[in-house]
Amino acid sequence: MAPLFTWWDTEAQRGTPVIVKMENPNWSISEISSLDDEEYQFPAVAPRKKGARGKNAKQVTWVLLLKAHRAAGCLTELASAVVGLASVVRRRVASGRTDSEALASPPEESPVLRSRFYSFIKVFLWLSLSLLAFEVAAYLKGWHLSAAEMRRLVLPSSFGLPDLLDFYASWITFRVDYIAPPLQFLADACIILFLVQSADRLILCLGCFWIRFKGIKPVPKSAIGDSKDLESASGDYHPMVLVQIPMCNEKEVYQQSIAAVCNLDWPRSKMLVQVLDDSNDPVTQALIREEVEKWKQNGAPILYRHRVLRDGYKAGNLKSAMNCSYVEDYEFVTIFDADFQPAPDFLKRTVPHFKDNDQLGLVQARWSFVNRTENLLTRLQNINLCFHFEVEQQVNGVFLNFFGFNGTAGVWRIKALEDSGGWMERTTVEDMDIAVRAHLNGWKFIYLNDVECQCELPESYETYRKQQHRWHSGPMQLFRLCLPDIIRSKIGFWKKSNLIFLFFLLRKLVLPFYSFTLFCIILPLTMFVPEAQLPAWVICYIPATMSLLNILPDPKSFPFIVPYLLFENTMSVTKFTAMISGLFQLGSAYEWVVTKKSGRSSEGDLISLTKEQFKQQRGSSMPNLESLVKDDFEPKKESSERKHNRIYRKELALAFLLLTAAARSLLSAQGIHFYFLLFQGISFLLVGLDLIGEQID
Repeated sequence: MAPLFTWWDTEAQRGTPVIVKMENPNWSISEISSLDDEEYQFPAVAPRKKGARGKNAKQVTWVLLLKAHRAAGCLTELASAVVGLASVVRRRVASGRTDSEALASPPEESPVLRSRFYSFIKVFLWLSLSLLAFEVAAYLKGWHLSAAEMRRLVLPSSFGLPDLLDFYASWITFRVDYIAPPLQFLADACIILFLVQSADRLILCLGCFWIRFKGIKPVPKSAIGDSKDLESASGDYHPMVLVQIPMCNEKEVYQQSIAAVCNLDWPRSKMLVQVLDDSNDPVTQALIREEVEKWKQNGAPILYRHRVLRDGYKAGNLKSAMNCSYVEDYEFVTIFDADFQPAPDFLKRTVPHFKDNDQLGLVQARWSFVNRTENLLTRLQNINLCFHFEVEQQVNGVFLNFFGFNGTAGVWRIKALEDSGGWMERTTVEDMDIAVRAHLNGWKFIYLNDVECQCELPESYETYRKQQHRWHSGPMQLFRLCLPDIIRSKIGFWKKSNLIFLFFLLRKLVLPFYSFTLFCIILPLTMFVPEAQLPAWVICYIPATMSLLNILPDPKSFPFIVPYLLFENTMSVTKFTAMISGLFQLGSAYEWVVTKKSGRSSEGDLISLTKEQFKQQRGSSMPNLESLVKDDFEPKKESSERKHNRIYRKELALAFLLLTAAARSLLSAQGIHFYFLLFQGISFLLVGLDLIGEQID
């Protein structure tokens, strides 16, 4: 070993002089040399270099003081951050309202289910805290033995051991024999589901890569083999198009959506705009009616409809509008929700796909979001929806000619709607319902990834939570109703399998089930029952890989990969309860809550509308959009009613549960598990205190 250390000493370099500056005025500034590694670690083996200065104890003391000073500075900053966070939490708890208090809007989930689910989490939390205290006491007493060691341990009664040790030994034996086996079985089952769902996501990404690599893009049949662009290929193809704008108490966005639709580049005689107002607020009704009249007086083919009996929510509204006698004159219908702003060439880029393609029932456009960078919540939503449109919708459209209708920014052939039974109010996902029934009747769908329609993302967690509850309870309602029809339908076996096992079970049921069960229930339990284990690749590597795949359609979101992973697991609570509510038809599974809009719009888009003139038949000049821009961007007066941030009890209970499990994992020295539980618990804590999304001062 001597030559090795001689070589080490030969290659080593002298320490670099440093200046130690201490903030205490009583300390002086000294110039010292840092210790050479070999002199510090191997003083007996490595000889001092010739001519090298010796390091005395005083210099070593100064180095240690410098390191201690830096550590103290870090601790001070950390303590300051903790105090600041505690102050925010205290203010939020003092001013917030819990999700159980009466609100102006109806509850988004069953009160019975919410109460039972919250009670289950509370019992689980208190049990975990008790087990943590018990395990810590046992660890401090030196009883941290494995189950095998406990079984081999034979203690004579003459030892006079306390009853607590006997109880601890009985607890270990009980958990090994009765808790660990079923827990490990459930964990293995969830891991299998996790792997299947991950494989499905990987296959979708490979399909998207193949589409990009081959440059696959839907082209109208009239343009196949022709070098002409889409507009020239369509020629004089201008069929009768009905445009519908369903809305309900959405006074923040009605102006911009009506303006965008009235500026669609399509012959006025071939288009009719229906504003389907379901508002129950008289002020909102008057504002929308006035806006419609303003556009009508200036030559736009538009009319206002208001239902007296507001049954069936959006589906009932669309169904009522389709029963009008003049609808028989139209061949296609386009639907835009109240916050959507189509480009003027929207119809010219979508309708030509129907020409010479009698089997085509739907053309769906992509969504884009004007407020995707507004806050962290909108950024995380943008990641999810970019993957949905770029990967899921595009791959299913290219390879299967089927996907779920997104409810807006799509063009339907009216005959396809009529053949499929029309709009039905039996679920809260009427768009998915009509898409499934049309698919069972043999109609084909086309998705256009390059045709975008601007809209808004929910900016507050409360709004987003309600939207996700509806989006995840509705598919389970629909699955119960459609399963017999799918089995009896005349479509092929593989299409039936795709509908049942991939479209419904894997992507609508399995995903929220294993996300919540695996990461929020099983993982914390394995910390208290270490005999049941989850591998590190299940906790870290595969979720990170899947999150990376989700972010690929939007590379600019890469810095948010960790918050995205944690937030998706946090949202699994809402999605799981919604899935259970819809599957078993519990409570308010059929409740429809309109997604609140903020009215954000691109100022440039509105100004461009003021500069754009009607290119087709117009009786007179268009309305004054400059005043519309001014009104939209003037600071609005705050409502006299004070708003409150919410306090979500389920999320808070799960936060403390995960943090408790993280503390327990330290006794087992499980590094990755500890960090995952710690950060996931903090994520639940932030969401439970409503510290994500739009904040209310």
